[in-house]
Amino acid sequence: MYLWGKNQRVQLSEQEYWQLIRQGDKAAFEQVFRQFYKALGNYACSVIKDKDEAEEVVQNMFFNLWNRRQKLDINTSLKSYLYRAVHNDCLNRIKHAKVRSIYAEDYKSTVSAAYDDSLKTLNAKELNKKIHSAIDELPEQCGLVFRLSRFDNLKYNEIATQLDISVKTVENHMGKALKLMREKLKDYLPLVLWLLYMDNF
Repeated sequence: MYLWGKNQRVQLSEQEYWQLIRQGDKAAFEQVFRQFYKALGNYACSVIKDKDEAEEVVQNMFFNLWNRRQKLDINTSLKSYLYRAVHNDCLNRIKHAKVRSIYAEDYKSTVSAAYDDSLKTLNAKELNKKIHSAIDELPEQCGLVFRLSRFDNLKYNEIATQLDISVKTVENHMGKALKLMREKLKDYLPLVLWLLYMDNF
């Protein structure tokens, strides 16, 4: 790898680059970033199969590399360290996603069983009417966000894109909608737990 200095290009080893980075040399860090960012992004994407998340993995890795540079002890190839760090983060994300999926399935099964039992004592048509009546009473934007989330199964970032608002605004509308819905449907809990508490981030 090369680094420009005093009108000349100097060839440095990976370890020399790393020592410069540890000393706070931003030019050395930017050179490493430019050289490896794209390749690391492609590698991360091949592991987790999601381009946006792959970019997040690589960006976080470089962020931590710079902020923790004085605490890190890299004795092997810098390139090997970068790939290993990205690989480990990808595996952790895959593991976390699997755990969430297992809990989500267990939760859905539990709620589904409770819902089926409850329907034996409550007319489903009446409940459906109560739910839609409560939704209709929500402020217009809250109601729209709530419907897109719960009935169209859109994630918060997808709702934000569709409505041209920020994800934070979507979260605020959902928080307000859920609070109002819980108050209006408090006599029908836990029948509507699936509607009010399912995770849709």
